[in-house]
Amino acid sequence: MKISANGAAAPQASVSPLTRVFQPVRAQLDEVERRISAQVNAFDPAIEGYVAYAIGGSGKRLRPLLALLSGGATGSLGSEHLDLAVIVELIHLATLVHDDIMDDAERRRSQPTVNARWGNSLSVLLGDVLFAHALNLSTDFDDTRISRAIARTATEVCSGEMIQTQRRFDLQLSREEYFRIIGMKTGSLFACAAELGAVLSGAPEEVVRQLKTYGAQIGTAYQIYDDCLDIAGNEAETGKTLGTDLRKGKLTLPVLSLLGSASAFDRERAAALVLEGKLEDVAALLQSPPAQSALGAAIDTALQFIDQGEAELEALAPNEYVDALFGLGEALRELVGPLRG
Repeated sequence: MKISANGAAAPQASVSPLTRVFQPVRAQLDEVERRISAQVNAFDPAIEGYVAYAIGGSGKRLRPLLALLSGGATGSLGSEHLDLAVIVELIHLATLVHDDIMDDAERRRSQPTVNARWGNSLSVLLGDVLFAHALNLSTDFDDTRISRAIARTATEVCSGEMIQTQRRFDLQLSREEYFRIIGMKTGSLFACAAELGAVLSGAPEEVVRQLKTYGAQIGTAYQIYDDCLDIAGNEAETGKTLGTDLRKGKLTLPVLSLLGSASAFDRERAAALVLEGKLEDVAALLQSPPAQSALGAAIDTALQFIDQGEAELEALAPNEYVDALFGLGEALRELVGPLRG
């Protein structure tokens, strides 16, 4: 226990659940950070500054975490696991650059977005070059299964984003279609990280499948959390622009739950507000008791996905990495819970 200057016992700083999850692979993640930063040197000097800005910041690095924990859960971690972690994060960063353009977002990770600083045209190209660089790096693996899986995942992520854009303001969007979209745009990269971490460790096919499924479920839960955060979060705490989903007509699970459970009159009123872009009225509606109930239902769904993901880990031989994979689910539960208000 720390003692303060006046002799009283000072409270110990609490360690976040996510911080505990990172501990088994902290040294490897530090090396991943170094390798990500070093990618700047692979680009033409004329664009190095843009790349450095896009890949900087203090992201959660959940996808690299999954690649490393999955590898450690099924074998020994090696340099190829670090390469995989770099690649999946670069793909994720490329999607963020493009997302911020489409959402007209002004802040990301407590700093101006790339598009806010340099405009949409340059930002589109920057996202493209990050995608291309990640795919180029993936060709260095001796096992072509790795590079093919990464390329397929990049295609799936982009396809999911396109379908979501296509279905903006579509009040006929079903829950099943929503889950398909977020499974593609978010769940697939989580799944790829967990799957290929196990492949690189030489895990049996059934174990690879279990970890891929775990990654997909956790990724889907995380996207539902992020969608709830867009409605119920605080910009000062998140460091990014919130409310972009509603402004851009993305019908996320809380909104779908609200529309699905409301009376015919309230559903028609809510739909009209969304379609007309009356954001202040929509924001007020989302603070109503029915909306809070819809938000709670969305949170419960995220928790169900976490449970389903953890069920895939039950057959794995326990070690500190497997424990951390369970810990990731617990950390997500603690992130989602407070959004109930």
